[in-house]
Amino acid sequence: MSKSKFLQQLNESLKPLSSKERADILQDYEEHFSIGLEEGKTEEEIVTSLGSPNQIAKELLADYHVEQATAKETTQNILRATWAVIGLAFFNVVIVLGPAVALAGFILSAWAIGLCFLLSPILVLGEAIVHSSGFFLFNLFMSLAFCGIGYFIMLGMFVVTKLAIKGFVRYLKYNVSLVKGGLKRAE
Repeated sequence: MSKSKFLQQLNESLKPLSSKERADILQDYEEHFSIGLEEGKTEEEIVTSLGSPNQIAKELLADYHVEQATAKETTQNILRATWAVIGLAFFNVVIVLGPAVALAGFILSAWAIGLCFLLSPILVLGEAIVHSSGFFLFNLFMSLAFCGIGYFIMLGMFVVTKLAIKGFVRYLKYNVSLVKGGLKRAE
């Protein structure tokens, strides 16, 4: 994304603010680009380090509305501040909770499949005790094959689970820094 597109999106997202306040904020971000370009960074690198203009605008609007509610405690200001903070929280619930549930579901189901495959010989032996079957050896050999597959699934899931935990913790740390304003903005 280019500097002009970034600033345009930020300006559009900050429409609820007065034109003077928007101009001040846009000037701050223009300074980011000036400093970054002087340091030899490209516009794309600067945009990446700043983050999403829409998320920045949500945070700035939430801060603005909270300040307004603090300065002048009217019902309207308090409702606007509440709505802005809920918007941030909703964004984070959708962005964090959705992937977390999907990842947890995948990991738990893979562990369950591996465990079921691993325990399949015990189930076949239990079936042989309860019911006498003509295909007992076939079932036993198939369950041993599934047991081997289950063993490899379980080994793979140890690695996948460790990587998923590390990755998700890293993602949560990034998200927390994003919400707390850790977008490398100059104060």
